[in-house]
Amino acid sequence: MTRDVGPHRSRRAETCPLDEDARSTGREFSNLHRRARDGVHNEKLTATALVATGALALAACNEAPASEGGDIAATEGSGEAITGAEVAAAQQAWGEGIVAIGQTFTEDGDFRARAQEHINTHYAYGDDQTILFKPTLAAEDQFRETNEEALSYFVDTEGTEDGGFAIAPYTAVRWENNGTVISEDGTMAVAMGNYYFTGTNGAETKVEYSFAYERGEDGDLDIVLHHSSLPFSAN
Repeated sequence: MTRDVGPHRSRRAETCPLDEDARSTGREFSNLHRRARDGVHNEKLTATALVATGALALAACNEAPASEGGDIAATEGSGEAITGAEVAAAQQAWGEGIVAIGQTFTEDGDFRARAQEHINTHYAYGDDQTILFKPTLAAEDQFRETNEEALSYFVDTEGTEDGGFAIAPYTAVRWENNGTVISEDGTMAVAMGNYYFTGTNGAETKVEYSFAYERGEDGDLDIVLHHSSLPFSAN
């Protein structure tokens, strides 16, 4: 399920500003309109011309970019709106990355480097970028706001609560989206549902998730929000 919601206003211009000439034309037309209403009819042709000029000015404004960043439907990377298919592909790639980290660990490879590659590929950590990441198995350090904190969660840090989620390891990750919502201007997508992690014994662990994506400078989707939790149990 994909549906549109209100615009992601941080990247959308609220109004399309007319230049000074167009605004002047609008004021002059308003004055003529009042005079015609009051019985002054000898400026009919002038008013008609101003109407045409004003219409052209408005049309030009509607065709112009809404902001310096480009058209309101454009995104930072490729200039295309995010699609539901892209979200599904990004989820699949994320799951494959988790499996690859665990496999590298099992084979005595450089699993930390593989985990760092995973973070670089899928998350938008960087200068002046706020990432909202609340992992499944985090209680003391609930929110991982930096690359280093995320890496610790995935591959273990001695003396912390992090046991290395991605080096459990897991052999598969499958997704069941409850829904995907894409902003009207196409710059952000949010998906929520359940994903299932298959352990080496074949058993699946069900986890609840919410992900938010924006398009990165390379045109790929980057995670800007990731929340995971285990389902509620009344027992």
